Amino acid sequence: MMRRGMVGVIAAFGLLAAACGGGDDDGASDSADGNLIGSGLGQAVDEQQGSATTADSAESTTATTGSSVSEPTSMEEWEALWAEERAAVVKKIKDNKWGLQADGKTVLGPDGFTMDLSACASGWSNTEGLTDTEIKLGSTAPASGTQATGVYINQAMSVFFDYYADKGVFTDSMGKNRKVNQLIKDDGYDPARTIPLVDELIDGEKVFDVMTQGSPSTLKTYDKLNQRCIPHLFNSTGHPAWGDPVKHPWTNGMLLAYNIEALLWGKFIDDHIGEFPDGSITVAALVMNNDFGKVYDQAFKAYLATSANKDKITYVTEFIEPQAPTVTDAMTTLASKNPDVFIGMLTGTPCAQSATEAAQNGMNETTKYRFMPSVCKSATFVGKDVVGDAANGWWIIGGGFRDLAAQSEDANPYVKWARETLTEAGYDYKVSSFYGVGLAFGWSRAQVYAVAGQLDGGLTRANMIVALRSLDMTPAAYLWGIKANMSGNKDAYWIEGSEIAQYDSATGNWNAQGPIIELSGKSPTCAWNQTTAACE
Repeated sequence: MMRRGMVGVIAAFGLLAAACGGGDDDGASDSADGNLIGSGLGQAVDEQQGSATTADSAESTTATTGSSVSEPTSMEEWEALWAEERAAVVKKIKDNKWGLQADGKTVLGPDGFTMDLSACASGWSNTEGLTDTEIKLGSTAPASGTQATGVYINQAMSVFFDYYADKGVFTDSMGKNRKVNQLIKDDGYDPARTIPLVDELIDGEKVFDVMTQGSPSTLKTYDKLNQRCIPHLFNSTGHPAWGDPVKHPWTNGMLLAYNIEALLWGKFIDDHIGEFPDGSITVAALVMNNDFGKVYDQAFKAYLATSANKDKITYVTEFIEPQAPTVTDAMTTLASKNPDVFIGMLTGTPCAQSATEAAQNGMNETTKYRFMPSVCKSATFVGKDVVGDAANGWWIIGGGFRDLAAQSEDANPYVKWARETLTEAGYDYKVSSFYGVGLAFGWSRAQVYAVAGQLDGGLTRANMIVALRSLDMTPAAYLWGIKANMSGNKDAYWIEGSEIAQYDSATGNWNAQGPIIELSGKSPTCAWNQTTAACE
């Protein structure tokens, strides 16, 4: 077992793996691992270790992001910053003459980004789902089953959309002042249900754009949505497949890529291998048996295959079905392996169940490091009201989201606004961190609507994608130091920063350990091959 306390947390980031192989000058990737490990980010991380800002710092973020902007101290300052950033993006697009070209079919963007609208399905419309007063967004989300709290994300998104609509932010260059009408369909986190629901949204409701939740559901629908040229943005998933601006230009993701998270787990373990008296370690993982859990598992095994300590690390797994009522049997089996590290590669109710089971089967006492996945950084799964003190001391690569319920956020002006806004809308932000996550999702999509609306021709589907692929923003819903940006064919990931944190059940805080790691533009793109489960 590990004998020393947490040391060298910053060093745990000394070598970082890229989201996928291909198309990046920073380093080559190993095709044998499914192109999930890249070698070019280590230097970028090393350069940040001595100068990056901590999660609660309001100082300059020049070292991490290249920006000298200080953290705003009021929502008025945040809105002024966002308006300035949107105006800069609009100017950049217009100055470079990006967007729909004179031939009426070619769409250009930064870093070689190109779309051919003549390849869209017959009868395609650039403005379908728009009226003079409405943007019709179609969403699928789990409102039932073991992942039922996922719909809180969509509910909070609508709160943010209404906030911006009331401020006139969606008034476009054609003088159209619109509200967002989000149609939410319950798919129960079941891709078999998602497919007909998406068909209903695009063929029956004729929505302007679409959002899906979960890697399995998004993988089952993103080919069709790209063939139909329908914006499919900020989907609630961090699968590396969404980093594909060439073959799937109409789709992007919202979360830190799962393979980067998995590789950070591996590096953390490597950097602490010396804490074991016998020089060896057992790592146990509870893996959700779907595309989501499998890419975590695949990336972690890919890291281990490259590790200098691979002969010292025993990796054991148990798989559970997404709708499994309990995780007791699987956790009991893993506990019998006497693991030194536990990693949850799952989402939803099983996150809370795994913490509870670890407290009951002795793993909380015998397993030194226990990791929650980033998608379960929520009071819904780790809060004292849900699991008591069972999650106390657990670790996370958190993906950067602020937790609205945390006491450590009480003085933050954005958090104060978010709490008040959600409460006024009838939602209890203390019930689930997903409400705060939903505001972040809503903010991101709202920036795209606002920028696209100021381009020539106003809000259109093509302008929406050009705006998306050109954005460079500073998000308030994330820990200070994390950027939100994309750039055409070069940078296809919205968020590439994270903190590492440990949970304190007494305060309900995820306490950051060390500085933010911010890697915007560093992750290579990924054309995901579903047959081979690899980036091409």
